[in-house]
Amino acid sequence: MRKIKAKEISAENFGLYGSFTDLLNPHGYCLGDFYPDRLLEPAKTTLPLAFSPLIVHKPKQMLIHVVEYHNYTGEIFLPLDTDVVIHVAPASNVLVPEKTEAFIVRKGTIVRFNTGVYHYAPFSIEKDEGRVLIVLPERTYMNDCCVFEYEEKDRMEIVL
Repeated sequence: MRKIKAKEISAENFGLYGSFTDLLNPHGYCLGDFYPDRLLEPAKTTLPLAFSPLIVHKPKQMLIHVVEYHNYTGEIFLPLDTDVVIHVAPASNVLVPEKTEAFIVRKGTIVRFNTGVYHYAPFSIEKDEGRVLIVLPERTYMNDCCVFEYEEKDRMEIVL
């Protein structure tokens, strides 16, 4: 099984997949104590945005065997009480497991995946069970979620 090393998320290494900002340690332009417009989600739908909690777990091994993407929206997530590891692969019309990368995302860092980017639920790396906020247009998980299970030969393990 191929192993991929998780790296700290940065503007340089994550730009292909989306954007992010550290809400707990904001920096740059501000209006006093207000740091405006740090992460943008282009509104492409008339559906309301839904804010959904996700419980994530700290597994013995971080195994990647399933991925998903959305055709019509990006996805936003925010680890609330634990640092997490995410895995992503570039948007493509075919599965590209060989292009998978893994990133460490610290709690309080809000992340936006671009439309079409392959991803799946994060893995907790601090707590046995943690909370992540997911933001998607209402019912995206039912009407715009393409899920794929990798063949055995394409599965991989994330290592820290």
